[in-house]
Amino acid sequence: MNLPIKRYDLPQIMFGVLFIALMTIASIWIVQPFILGFVWAGMVVIATWPLMIKLQRLLWGRRFLAVIIMTLLLILLFVLPIAMLVSSAIENGAPLVEIASHPSSLHMPDFHWLNSIPLVGHKLYTGWHALINGGGNALVTKVQPYVGQTAAWFVTQAGHLGRFIVHCSLMLLFSALLYSRGEQVALGIRHFAIRLAAERGDAAVILAGQAIRAVALGVVVTAIVQSILGGIGLAIAGIPYATVLTVVMFVCCVAQIGPLLILIPAIIWLYWSGDNTWGTVLLVWSCVVGSLDNVLRPVLIRMGADLPMLLILSGVIGGLFAFGMIGLFIGPVVLAVSYRLISLWVHEAPEPEMDPEEALKALDE
Repeated sequence: MNLPIKRYDLPQIMFGVLFIALMTIASIWIVQPFILGFVWAGMVVIATWPLMIKLQRLLWGRRFLAVIIMTLLLILLFVLPIAMLVSSAIENGAPLVEIASHPSSLHMPDFHWLNSIPLVGHKLYTGWHALINGGGNALVTKVQPYVGQTAAWFVTQAGHLGRFIVHCSLMLLFSALLYSRGEQVALGIRHFAIRLAAERGDAAVILAGQAIRAVALGVVVTAIVQSILGGIGLAIAGIPYATVLTVVMFVCCVAQIGPLLILIPAIIWLYWSGDNTWGTVLLVWSCVVGSLDNVLRPVLIRMGADLPMLLILSGVIGGLFAFGMIGLFIGPVVLAVSYRLISLWVHEAPEPEMDPEEALKALDE
């Protein structure tokens, strides 16, 4: 039996693919201003969806009441504090840049209080002044231009206040829409994933949601709690520029460096200025805040997503460079989702069991 030869119309295929590509590019171009806000809103909604469902049950099953309360919570507990922190960073960052930009305004401290330390205080004081006389101020002068550039870069990043407010507004709008139509949106995304990759696509979407919730709750929420508590300690102890330091502390906590990088110099400054009482209080408070992530993070990460620290650090730094302040949230989540999906794909294949030398011999055969 002779089967008919199926002929392909090559120009039709080429023009069809070109038309689809042009439509895709045009669509992305049109929605490009809204992509970051929608992604941010998606992460927030996925992370807080169980809370919204509980609120809906408490409010007699009324979805619109739960949406209103969740939107207000996002404004009060998330958007408003971050906007205040960024605004304060812009206002207080100019004096820091001014200090770092003029060599005559920055000198090595004298540390008179070292003499009050029993037994070794005088030796420490003498050694410190020997270091200063041997070129300590010259070292500060050499390092100062880089300090100024670094401070100016951070202020510039925080200076995109208008763009940040726009994305916050879009995030609130999209969050409200996703809260009200969450089930339909999730069903549509899963349907599209099934159309692309059948059951594996559906599993990939569910796995991505788990990774988003794990990062949002385990990393971002822990960083917010630690930075807020650390900032309260700095403000009560009377540390200058406490709000700006809280912003930097939040970045350090998201990057898994911890709040002690900011709190320890503040403690040293208090003891150096002679305020031993508040220095001791901040020291005790710093021990509590610094160890809080060891208790809080395992409780928040309920899905058991074991994400490498290098992955989180790369996501924070890369996201900050790529998207600005919003990248602190988007960067770790994107890398976490990619990591989980690639890990799932790799583990579908069996692990190598033979000895490496035998594997090489098998290749030669």
